[in-house]
Amino acid sequence: MNRRVQILKVLTAGAILLAAALAPQPAGAAGAAGAAAGPTAVARARVAADQLMSSYEPNKAWFPSSWWNSAVALQTIGDYMQRTGDRRYLGQLDNTFEKDKGVFPAGYLSGDPLLGNFTSRAIDDSEWWGLTWIQAYDLTKNRKYLGMAITIAEYVEGYWDPSSCGGGVWWDGERTYKNAVTNGLWIRLTAELHNRLPRDTRWLGRAQEGWNWFTGSGMINSAGLVNDGLRSNCESNGDTVWSYNQGLAIGAGLELWRATRDPKLLTTVRRLADAAIAPGGLVTDGVLTEACDAPGRTCDDNGKQFKGIFMRYWMDLADTTHDRRYTDFVAQQAATIWNNDRDASDRLGERWSGASPNVFDWRTQASALSALIAAVPQTPPVRSLSATTDPALPVVMPATGSGTHVKVKVDVQATGPVDDRIQAVVQATAPSGWTVTPSRSTVTLTTRGNAVPVATSVDLDVTIPAGTPDGLHSVTASVTSGSQLSFTTRSDILIAHTADFDTGTAAETPWLWDADGSQSNGVQNRFADGHSYFVYRFPFPSDTTSASVSLTIDNEFVVQVSGDGQNWTTVATETNPYHDGENKAVRTFDLTPHLGSAKTGYVRISDSFPDDGWGGRVYHVSATYS
Repeated sequence: MNRRVQILKVLTAGAILLAAALAPQPAGAAGAAGAAAGPTAVARARVAADQLMSSYEPNKAWFPSSWWNSAVALQTIGDYMQRTGDRRYLGQLDNTFEKDKGVFPAGYLSGDPLLGNFTSRAIDDSEWWGLTWIQAYDLTKNRKYLGMAITIAEYVEGYWDPSSCGGGVWWDGERTYKNAVTNGLWIRLTAELHNRLPRDTRWLGRAQEGWNWFTGSGMINSAGLVNDGLRSNCESNGDTVWSYNQGLAIGAGLELWRATRDPKLLTTVRRLADAAIAPGGLVTDGVLTEACDAPGRTCDDNGKQFKGIFMRYWMDLADTTHDRRYTDFVAQQAATIWNNDRDASDRLGERWSGASPNVFDWRTQASALSALIAAVPQTPPVRSLSATTDPALPVVMPATGSGTHVKVKVDVQATGPVDDRIQAVVQATAPSGWTVTPSRSTVTLTTRGNAVPVATSVDLDVTIPAGTPDGLHSVTASVTSGSQLSFTTRSDILIAHTADFDTGTAAETPWLWDADGSQSNGVQNRFADGHSYFVYRFPFPSDTTSASVSLTIDNEFVVQVSGDGQNWTTVATETNPYHDGENKAVRTFDLTPHLGSAKTGYVRISDSFPDDGWGGRVYHVSATYS
C-alpha cells in the first residue's frame, strides 16, 4: 500500500507533464501516410528479416564469428516477431538457448571463454544475452528464458562496485573500465526484470540505483550526448558519442519510467532524444550516421550494429510518447534505408544514406532491420504481401552473337485472416529489347493468419538479346492485390564479359554464389574459418573452350573447383599454419577440365586448419576464358 500511495502521489504531481508526454500528436499527412503504409512496412521488415536469418548458423546456433552481435541480431529477430506477429523463428531462438548455454573454450563462440549461462569476462556481452532472453520470454511466456535472464543479472550484479567512482558496473572481469554501454544495459536489464516479476523490489532498486549513478556520472555531456566512459579519475573521457550508447540511455530511462511513472525520467529521456537529432548530434542530412560512417572511415564489426540498437530504443520512445518528431524520424530512416541502402536481394548496408563505399553483411542487416521494424505500426495489419526474386543477382557472360536465357523465380508471400484468399497479380517488366515470359500472371494464396506467412512462386523466362552492354540490368516484378496490397521486387542481372573484382565489395556480390559462414571485414578481405567456406560461380559463355581463375590468397586455404557446384576437386592446400599473410600470392587454377557442358566453373575456398581460426583469405579474384 505504501508503494501504491507513493506512485499515486508522483502521478498526481506530474499529471500535466505526463499528459503532454503521452498525448498522441496530430496525425497530419505523415501520420496518415504511415498508417496507409502498414502492410508495406510489414512486408519490408519480413523480407529483410528473412535475409538476416539466412546467415544464422544452426549447428553452432549463432551468427558466424561474433558473440555479442549474435545476441543483438537474435533480439532484433525477437523484435520483428513481436512487432509483426510472425512466429517462424521461435525455433532458432530456442536452438540457440539450448545449444549455447553451456561452457565453451575461448575461440569457439567468443574470443573469451564462456562461463556458462551466456556469461563471460565481457560483462556487457553477458547483459546483451540477458535482454535477448527476456525478449524470448515475452514472445513465448516460457519461464526458462526469464530464469536465464535472472541468472545473468545476478552474475552482472557482482560487478557493481561502489568503491570505485561511487558505483557503476565494470565493463570487464578485470575491472578496468566503467562505461556507458555496460551501465545502460544494466539499467534496462534490471528494469525489464522488475516489470516482469510480480512484487519485485530487488531489481527495481538496482535499476534506480544504476540510473541515479549513470545520470550523475558525467558521461552525459552538456549537449545531452552520451560519451563512452570514465577515466581512472572518474571523469568522463569525452570519447566518441556512439549511437548505441545514446539509444541505451533512452531505453534505460523508458523502462525505468514504466516501472515508476516518475515524470522526471521522461524529461531526461526527451533531452537525450532531442540531443541525438539536434545539430551536432547523430544525424547528417536527416539520416542517422555513426562516427565511423564518415567519409574515409569504416565501421568495425561492433560499430556495424550500433545504429540498430539506437533504433530499437527509439522505437520504444516513439511508441511511448507518440511524439510526431520521433515517429517521423522513424519513417525517414526506414524510407532512406529501403530506397538507398538496399540491393536486389534485400541486403541492407552499413551506410543508411547509401553512400559509397558501403558494406553489407548480417551485422549491417540486423542494424538496418531495426529501423524497418520500428516503422511497423504497433498494431500491425493482418494482411500483407511481399515478394523476392531468386536469383536476385545473377551473372550472365554471354556468347558472341547469340541471345541468352535466364530463369528467375518470383517468390510471393502473404499474411491475412485464416482461410482468406488473396489473389495477386504478378507483372514483370524488363529493359527495352528484352522479353519476359510470362509478363503477367495471377496467383492465389490462402492465408493462415500472420504467424506463418504463406508462399507461392512464379517462374520467369528472361531472354537477353545479343549485344546487350555490360552492366546491371533490372527485371522488375510488381505484385498487387486490390488497392491496398502491393510490393515490388527485382532481379539485377549483371552482364559481364570479364570477371575481375576485389572481395568485400559490391562488385564481388553477383559472383559470390554461396557465402556460407564466410566473413568480410572490408575491401580485399573475405575469409572462411573453421568448417565454413565460400564459393564463386563463373557462368562462362556457351562457346568457351578454356578457362582459368586467379586468386590473390593467403593463410590456411583449401581451394576446390567444380563444374556443377556439388562434386569438388581439390586443386590446392596450404599445409603450413600461416596466420599473418606471409604466404600471400596470386595463384592461378585451370578450370577447363571441370567445366562440363554447361561451361560453368565453381571455385570453393575453405580452411586447411579448421581448428585454429585462420582460414583461407582472398583479396582479389579474376577469371579468363577463350
